[in-house]
Amino acid sequence: MQFGRLNHVGIATPSIEKSIAVYRDLMGATQIGEPFDLPAQGVKVCFINTPNTQIELIEPYDDGSPIAGFLRKNPAGGQHHVCFEVPDIHAAVADLKAKGATLLGEPRIGAHGTPIVFVHPRDMGGVLVELMETPVDAHD
Repeated sequence: MQFGRLNHVGIATPSIEKSIAVYRDLMGATQIGEPFDLPAQGVKVCFINTPNTQIELIEPYDDGSPIAGFLRKNPAGGQHHVCFEVPDIHAAVADLKAKGATLLGEPRIGAHGTPIVFVHPRDMGGVLVELMETPVDAHD
């Protein structure tokens, strides 16, 4: 597996709109995308660009969303995951499985339109790690 760049930090929030205001008004963020729905994942997301990565704000659709479970434990929200790019998600999955890592499901299409998979926090020092196949037009 080839370990790539940090793509984004996922932040769970009970309100994307309130979180946008925090990043805009307190931190001076100016490059804020439009929130959009990801029905397959049960969430709404919004990306905020920073000079070297992105912040992904994640709001649950309903109580059945995995993010809703996170918010039950952390009502104000908080850091949910970090996402690193890999050149080939299937090669990364095969390598991680061969090394005994626990993956949370099979690769699926994520918010950037590319395949993603999550590595269980117990294998990553308590951090939920998302691996994302590097988008074809990335880093132009």
